[in-house]
This record gives sequence, structure tokens and C-alpha cells, in this order.
Amino acid sequence: MTHTVPVQPGDPRRPQGPRDPGDAWVEGERGRFWGRFGAAGILVHDPDRGVLLQHRVVWSDQGGTWGLPGGALHQGEDAVTGALREAAEEAGVPADRIRVLFTSVFTVDYWSYTTVVAEATAPFEPHIADAESIELRWVPVHEVEKLPLHTGFAAAWPHLRPALHRRHAVVVDAANVVGSRPDGWWKDRRKANQSLVNRLAVLARHGLPATALGESFSRIWPDLIVVTEGQAKGVADASGVLSVVGADRDGDQAIVVAVKQSVAADATVHVVTADRELQQRVERRGAHLLGPGWLLNQLDAS
Repeated sequence: MTHTVPVQPGDPRRPQGPRDPGDAWVEGERGRFWGRFGAAGILVHDPDRGVLLQHRVVWSDQGGTWGLPGGALHQGEDAVTGALREAAEEAGVPADRIRVLFTSVFTVDYWSYTTVVAEATAPFEPHIADAESIELRWVPVHEVEKLPLHTGFAAAWPHLRPALHRRHAVVVDAANVVGSRPDGWWKDRRKANQSLVNRLAVLARHGLPATALGESFSRIWPDLIVVTEGQAKGVADASGVLSVVGADRDGDQAIVVAVKQSVAADATVHVVTADRELQQRVERRGAHLLGPGWLLNQLDAS
């Protein structure tokens, strides 16, 4: 059984504007937690500077410790959206200079906290944008444990730290995937490939279950590379969330090149194809194999 705890003076809140319904404590058998609809925070990693941490003001929960920019989710708000909003409100983190990699969720029966792990794609300087921070600092990864950490972050850090450098790439053999279902694709190959690209763009925005790529986190956002060929060349992703490679004739060679580039970038590479000869070629270059059925199941579930 849980109940909402009335807000008290000094509780976390927006410095300006009306309080959101999610800004409240919930209490149950496992303790008291901030956020009626759960909470989320963002762990931004910059390979050159470390991770961005927040020194929490004394009046906040576990004040004086170091943790992540974040806070209570709004009603109906997904965790990634909420974490990005909170990071912008508290630390001026620009959403256009980070890329979400994966999420990790801590949950009890009546509350959950989602850590959104992201990489900095361009340098930026955080700044204190509300009253909830004493300091914001880029902390080298090997120095994080030297700080007095918020207990929740301290418990999660040993699990999060090894994953900061892990990247996944999924290379899709579009012709093979489209041809795996007898749905009339041969009547208009270009249209069928465009439909696949459109569906993959949705998957790229929402991510997929991390277990689908062998990770133990909640959701994961891999690099998605789609290779088209022949009549489908010229198919594009208007949203810009995918990398679409159009091959004049030899789509297999374009897939091999994409695999080599991703492996060189230290990504774990997965190739979606049922073409046995292509499977052998990419396996020799370190790729893992996934069938068209796997991808179609992910698309149907997204």
C-alpha cells in the first residue's frame, strides 16, 4: 500500500512557475521516494572530460552528495523526455549535443527511477539553472567513487561505469528483410523499402529492449544503418535518425563496408540478413547475426 506524502517547506520544487502534480513524495514499505509518477536523471559521458555530476543543495534529499541532474516525471511523460527536460532545467544540458545510448531502471512496487545514459556528441559547458545545485562538474570516470555520492547513484555506478564505452550498431540488409514476407513487395520495391525505412526510424527514436542485443539494461539505442540497393536506391529517412546507404548494385559489399567501419569504431555489430554467403562474410569481420524475423518482431512491438 502506498500513499502520497504532502509537500513540505524545502522539498524539491521548481524555482518558478506552478508545481507539477508529479512533484510529490510517495511512501510505502520500501521507503519514501520523490516523484508521484517516478523520476529520471541523465548520466552524460564525455570521453575527454568524464561524466557530468551535480553537487546537490543541502536542503534537498541527501543534500551535499553528488548525483545526476534529474527529478520527478510529469504525468504521462516518458523517462527519456523527462530526464532531458530536467537536465536542461537544472544544468543547461543541450539535447542537441548529446545522444541517448541506453536506460537503466531501478524499481520498487510503487516507484521507479530511470537513469538515461548518453554521450556528448559535441562539447558543452553546463550551468546552474535553478536552485537545486551547489556545483556542476565534469568528473573523470576514475574519480567518481572518491566523491560522497547519493546512495542511489552509488549503488548503480558499478553497473553503469563499464557500459559507458559500449556501443552497438545494427546493419540492416533491407532487400533481404523486405523479401522475407510475401506481402506484395515485388510490385513496388522502392515503396516497400521506404516503408521499412519509415518503420526503422520509429524504432530508432523509441529504442528497443536492451536484452534484444544481449545487454542487461532496460532499453538501448544502437546505431541503425540500412543498406538499400537497385531500384530502392534513393530511399531516404526524412527524420535523420537513421543512416541509409544506397548501393548501385552490390548491396552485400556496402554491408561489408558498413560492418568494417562500425567494428573500427569499437562497436558491437549486428547484421540483419538471412543471406548465407553474406552472413559468412560479415561473421569473418566480427559481426553477430540476426535474422529478418528478429527485426520484424522488434518493429511490430515498437
